[in-house]
Amino acid sequence: MRKLIAVAAVSGSLIFGAAGVIGLSGTAGAAVATAPASVTPATHAARCAKAEKLATRIQAREAKATVWLPKAQAREAKATAAGHTKVASRISARISRVEKLEGKGNAVLAKIAAKCGSATSTS
Repeated sequence: MRKLIAVAAVSGSLIFGAAGVIGLSGTAGAAVATAPASVTPATHAARCAKAEKLATRIQAREAKATVWLPKAQAREAKATAAGHTKVASRISARISRVEKLEGKGNAVLAKIAAKCGSATSTS
């Protein structure tokens, strides 16, 4: 009986939630269309200052990843050689996740450099 009530409550909230999202999508689109297209120099400077701080943090993380990756690859090779396939696959998943995050970080750094002409270089 409890499960039936719970299912009814969840399905009801999903129906009303979807209707709410559909109802809001029309007003959100209108709000975006009426937003001013120009950015003031003060706003641009503030955004670039925040972007510079973000770029510094991204570069610090990438430096740590550069040190970590060869060690992880060695651990993966050692686990594979020892026949520990589950451990090797988990290490491989971590390596691919870090490489993917590194790629995203490089993309963000490129955007920052393009919009702000940052002094930090993309790696």
